Amino acid sequence: MKKYLILFLSICITTAINAQTTTIDSSKYPRLNSFTAQQDHALMMKQLGITALRPGPSGNPADANHANEDESLANPCPLLPDALTTKKGKKVTTADQWWKERRPEIAADFETAMYGKIPAKTPQVTWTAKITDYEFVGRTPVIAKQLIGHVDNSDYPLIDVNINMVLVLPMNVKGPVPVLMMFGFPALPSPAQPSPADMEKLNATFKELMIKQNPELKSVFDRYPAYSPVTRLAGPNFFAPPPTDPSPTEQLLAAGWGYCVLEPNSVQADNGAGLTRGIIGLVNKGQPRKPDDWGALRAWGWGASRALDYFETDSLINTKKVGIEGVSRYGKAALVTMAFDQRFAVVLVGSSGKGGATLHRRTFGEAVESLAGSGEYHWMAGNYLKYATAASSFGSKTGCDLPVDSHELIALCAPRPTFISYGIPEKGDAKWLDQMGSYKATIAAGTVFKLLGAKDLGVSNDYNTEKMPPVLTGLLDGQLAWRQHDGGHTDAPNFSTFIPWANRELKYEKVAK
Repeated sequence: MKKYLILFLSICITTAINAQTTTIDSSKYPRLNSFTAQQDHALMMKQLGITALRPGPSGNPADANHANEDESLANPCPLLPDALTTKKGKKVTTADQWWKERRPEIAADFETAMYGKIPAKTPQVTWTAKITDYEFVGRTPVIAKQLIGHVDNSDYPLIDVNINMVLVLPMNVKGPVPVLMMFGFPALPSPAQPSPADMEKLNATFKELMIKQNPELKSVFDRYPAYSPVTRLAGPNFFAPPPTDPSPTEQLLAAGWGYCVLEPNSVQADNGAGLTRGIIGLVNKGQPRKPDDWGALRAWGWGASRALDYFETDSLINTKKVGIEGVSRYGKAALVTMAFDQRFAVVLVGSSGKGGATLHRRTFGEAVESLAGSGEYHWMAGNYLKYATAASSFGSKTGCDLPVDSHELIALCAPRPTFISYGIPEKGDAKWLDQMGSYKATIAAGTVFKLLGAKDLGVSNDYNTEKMPPVLTGLLDGQLAWRQHDGGHTDAPNFSTFIPWANRELKYEKVAK
């Protein structure tokens, strides 16, 4: 019977797609370009006048070109740019100087050299609820919505961008509630089940459709008149003991938070071949990027900001207490989002490595050259390739030539609560990510937090001498926090620490209805 269910769904989907399809006269618009990642990468090198890049190191310790894991060789330029000294050499000693002079300088350097600039004008996004359902997650009653954000493509209809996210809010808590937005792969919780009467209608209709498709099935149903092809799924068992290790989403709901999962690839593809499509391609009308155009990290952050726009229309959400979270490449995106959109109130940055919380000047594990190669360059602005250049019209540059570094990206989040999370190499959070490089950056960012009246990690800001604390020893007394859990490439083990820390910093206390 399963194949008939698939056939039935296929017919419905095809009918819906055909009903929505319209003919577009592509001759009226600039040509939509298609490149492989290698072709697009080569085109960017040509724009920049680069003839050769240094190859990135291998993550395999057995290879001849393996990444450095010797701490004594990891700091070729140990002096970081001073977050509290302006480009003219002026010391920043007041919060007013930070907001009006130094912070705009740092943000502009990040846009030019690393992450790219979001265009001054981007299309509007119209959100619709594709599905709204009332369900249970564990023991928590929730309202769950699958939301689609259609990006206005009237200026260039050859590219269609529809942002996909799922929003889940607890219904047993007095609202409005805080929400943690997470970069990932959205899925609705287990759906609520139709009533027995509705299930009977579904089965009657389904049998009729199957018999119409294959008349031989009538005799099968006649022999088994009580058989129902569509059956109810098992509902939640409220008498079962709670899981010993609840998921991060269950922990959030139990603490009175909502959560949202946003699909980054629905905003911008995670590859270089997609740069003439997605939101970047839509704004560029199918043309290749210029060197200071935005990369995927900023595009994903733009999508998160548009989701936050939607939150501001939902009375169930406390939009002053919305956080952003991600792991690995999505950890990079979460930190970039927090840095550039000051409406986000808190961030959990999981195992982000280069391009996230780890210093670009460090040559330990992943290198600038790794991100500048054709596999990951699309995360960054084209200008970032300059810092992996071996030969070009402007000579050669390294990460030491960057005008900014990740400690200043963390500083752009100040004084809002910022939690840097890592696991351990033994469990899969590889040395490639350079946990020490992120700790140094977090230490160095503390000067800005303190200038703005916030607490940093509570140790000195001497990033070259401070030792990374032992695993499971969190530095959590301030708005800037660090904790290395004993798991792998995930931030899930830190949720039980992050949630009470965030509650404290946001002054949130769950109140049951």
